[in-house]
Amino acid sequence: MNKAKLQASLFKGLFAMLALWMFPLLLNATQLPTHLLRNDLVNLKASALIDEMGMELQEKTGMYAYVIATNEHFPERFNLVAYSKQYEAKLSKPYVLFIFAPYATITKKSDAKGRVGIIPSSKQIKALYDYDSVRDAAINVVAIKDSNTDESKFNVGIVQAYSELADELAQSKGVKLTKTIPNEMGLMMTILRILVYTGSLAVFWIFLLRPLWMRLQKKRANERA
Repeated sequence: MNKAKLQASLFKGLFAMLALWMFPLLLNATQLPTHLLRNDLVNLKASALIDEMGMELQEKTGMYAYVIATNEHFPERFNLVAYSKQYEAKLSKPYVLFIFAPYATITKKSDAKGRVGIIPSSKQIKALYDYDSVRDAAINVVAIKDSNTDESKFNVGIVQAYSELADELAQSKGVKLTKTIPNEMGLMMTILRILVYTGSLAVFWIFLLRPLWMRLQKKRANERA
């Protein structure tokens, strides 16, 4: 009898310890990312980053930014706006919905895949961000040819694009976010474009403008002589 009581006491103690250990995990489980409406691609760390940025944007501006990260194989010319209607009940206005679908078919002929959709709740919200810069923040990462897996690049690309979107929405309201991530890829692309343009101008000068300028100078010198 004493042995049974001892076992029961030990069991109760063990259960209490497990309960104390599990409580923070259960608490965190109720705070899962709310800005990811569908997630087939993003890992837990990236999900947490998205939620942190989304919460800060929401608290400081009253605007919402949502993500659909899907592995669905959409056909060519699939309507992403119509697709987004199924999530309307989960959307709070004003919002921008970012859809990342890397396996969606672009064209059957080229077998190219990968589409990005950015859907605002109104024309007024659409004017608060630049579509190309948000899209490119994701595409520039995914398009890099390196040893990283597609899954890793999807995570980085989605987080970077979401960060760019949140920053632009916040800036339109004169607000500075602290949870967003600097777009280093965007900076690299800007520097690359400057180098390309500078190189093009140098080539243009060396092979076209300089010879023409030299001929004009020679012609003027001959006329003076």
